[in-house]
Amino acid sequence: MIRVQLKDGSMKEIEEGKLIIELAKELSPSLAKKCCVAKLDEVLVDLKTPILKDSKLEFVLLEDKEAFEVLNHSCAHLLAQAMKRLYPETCFGVGPAIEEGFYYDFAVSSPVALEDLPKIEAEMKKIVKENISVQHYILSKQDAKEKFKADKFKCELIDAVDDDKVGIYEQGDYADVCRGPHVISTGMLKNFKLLNVSGAYWRGDSKNEMLTRIYGTCFATSEQLEQHLHNLEERKKRDHRKLGKELGLFMISEYGPGLPFWLPKGYQLRRTLEDFWLDLHKRRGYLSINTPIMLNRELWETSGHWDHYKEDMFTIEVEDGTYAIKPMNCPGAILVYKNDLHSYKELPLRYSELGNVHRYEASGALNGLFRVRGFTQDDAHILLREDQVGEEVGRILSLYDYVYSIFGLDYSIELSTRPEDNYIGAIEVWDEAEAALKKACLATGHEFKINPGDGAFYGPKLDFKLRDSMNRIWQCGTVQLDMQLPGRFNCTYIAEDGSKKTPVMIHRACFGSLERFIGIITENYAGAFPTWLAPVQVKLIPVSEKHKVYCQRLNEIFEEHQIRFENDFRDEKLGYKIREAQTQKIPYTLVIGDKEIETAAVTYRPYGKQEQITLSIDEFVNKIEEHNKNKN
Repeated sequence: MIRVQLKDGSMKEIEEGKLIIELAKELSPSLAKKCCVAKLDEVLVDLKTPILKDSKLEFVLLEDKEAFEVLNHSCAHLLAQAMKRLYPETCFGVGPAIEEGFYYDFAVSSPVALEDLPKIEAEMKKIVKENISVQHYILSKQDAKEKFKADKFKCELIDAVDDDKVGIYEQGDYADVCRGPHVISTGMLKNFKLLNVSGAYWRGDSKNEMLTRIYGTCFATSEQLEQHLHNLEERKKRDHRKLGKELGLFMISEYGPGLPFWLPKGYQLRRTLEDFWLDLHKRRGYLSINTPIMLNRELWETSGHWDHYKEDMFTIEVEDGTYAIKPMNCPGAILVYKNDLHSYKELPLRYSELGNVHRYEASGALNGLFRVRGFTQDDAHILLREDQVGEEVGRILSLYDYVYSIFGLDYSIELSTRPEDNYIGAIEVWDEAEAALKKACLATGHEFKINPGDGAFYGPKLDFKLRDSMNRIWQCGTVQLDMQLPGRFNCTYIAEDGSKKTPVMIHRACFGSLERFIGIITENYAGAFPTWLAPVQVKLIPVSEKHKVYCQRLNEIFEEHQIRFENDFRDEKLGYKIREAQTQKIPYTLVIGDKEIETAAVTYRPYGKQEQITLSIDEFVNKIEEHNKNKN
């Protein structure tokens, strides 16, 4: 007999080799039905896995967060099985789970389009009803290649496996090379939906064959699936590219793919965001700087960017050598630091910069403001002593808490650690930096999870994952602890004992990229920006020609109080102009008629509401100023 410790701490004696699903049924038949997979000694495994030694066991239920990836990976196999039945000559690429679902890549003899998805879904539903048992077994690479000899993609994947054996998952007439884990049978995959079809190069290389990629999603319950599909429809309405055009925020020209043009209203939105950022950093002790957009190759070689980043850099040849348009602001900040001698008493020195950077992105990856070639990083580079790291990271986390709360964005933190390769510096220095970030998070009450191997090439980092109103996750803020670059540039400060010491540096960005952040909040607010941020805060609509003079008087008052406004003096019907102001999502629409002139007042209609409220001019001005002050 062997002993199994369950999640609640209780112990269970079982026969060696008992399957996890058998134990679940013994404990509770209803538990067995709710299980998706299990954690055996902290490793996710199939329910048909035998328990061979004393172990810790935790059942992962269908509604648990960790089950979502398993459901979707299993549903990718379900899709592949349906494709094998409908298109027998299909060759199969890869079918991973992704953040909100799954995809599978296929080489098919005839094109597959959106209108084919219902037919494929119908076949998938048949397989679900068949409730086919999912089996897992191991083959040698040689036997696996023999099994999949008709599929060149699977044979290539088998060749790429480091081990001499590969895992196989099989369900009825379909088998795949896979590490798993998977659900116990196809009957558990009832709540799925195929979403889209696109092209994708095999293994992401444009030199390879173009495959058909089918996207889908799968949930534990029909209610969760319906909610997700509703969210997807809502996202289409909120698409920042669509809203950007409708609201006159930005454009992208064929003469500069990935290089946004800010239109008047979008530029006003951007400037308001920049002014907020600059004022906040001034009050938090940062010194604003601006560094050149293009610098000599030697600088980038010293920093390490040339070796680690040159494929993503734009370069130009000039008379004194190769120059690179900066993909990062950090080397420029280091040169600013080196411009003067520094004492330990000055540290931390906090340099903030809204720096314009450029990175080469493949044209197929460009996406509105989310993925561009030219963008503005809201950077800060802090030079400090090692003993100041904990307190300074705490200050940064406090700043981030404040900023994200302004925009109603919750976040989680990931600690990204040293990459397996492509890094600079000694491992012990990395270990020290990672420990410092962990300690700083814990000391300030911030939880985090580890993201192994995803650190920057010069140091570990805290990545901030923001959650918007549509329940999407965005990577925005970062705090990177760098114990490498200051030394590479011979940065020093005079220590208390008179010796020269090398500072450490924190790289940090809160928005990440102004362009991307504006895209995120445009969708988060569905274009209806809060009053303090709205490009136009007030729209004035006179009832008739004779009311224009009063509107012009209000213009002067609003200008004096820095209230952003527009007049609508067009010869159109009043109802049409009011509806259009609502379409433009302007926070306050003022309709000016005889009553307003007689009482020296304004009557406003808030965006999205039918009510009309009359206030004195002073009261209305105070109302807008309160919005601006309180950032709402």
